Amino acid sequence: MSRLTIPNRNDAPEASRPILDAVEKQLGVVPNMFRLIATSPAALQGFVGNNGALARTLDVKTRERIALAVAQVNGCDYCLSAHSYLGQNLAKITSEEIALNRKGKSGDPKADAAVRFAAKVVRERGQMDDADIKAVRDAGFSDGQIIEIVAVAAENVFTNLLNNVAQTDIDFPVVIAAEAA
Repeated sequence: MSRLTIPNRNDAPEASRPILDAVEKQLGVVPNMFRLIATSPAALQGFVGNNGALARTLDVKTRERIALAVAQVNGCDYCLSAHSYLGQNLAKITSEEIALNRKGKSGDPKADAAVRFAAKVVRERGQMDDADIKAVRDAGFSDGQIIEIVAVAAENVFTNLLNNVAQTDIDFPVVIAAEAA
């Protein structure tokens, strides 16, 4: 059971309700994480704004791969569950690729550079060396895209930390970080 309140739409602050309605229109459901964040209208507005902007960066497979790697680094069962589901059903990533992503790798050489970089950014708190930057550039990422990789990783750190703090009830097929892929 979640340690923080996960309101239903009608119990959420009034300022959060239109955003929750938009999420439901887009996804067909409102995942527990969005309802949890809705407890703070400012946090919800910031999150969906950032999420919407980042949805126009990189490609959906790369963003989901990064989310999986970051969730594994941070031991976030909620996010691993959500992104395993989204990775398979939205981004059409194979189970084998999801297992690699959780290890901070990818079977696709360009994606591998992005996933390795994102996982290291989180593990090392951004303390990268020149070789790390060179590897992601050599894989074909521009400086702007490197910034986007860091931004996607950072967005996922927020959701990982929040869901770990709250112990958000998982409303996706459950994946456990401790059960390594």
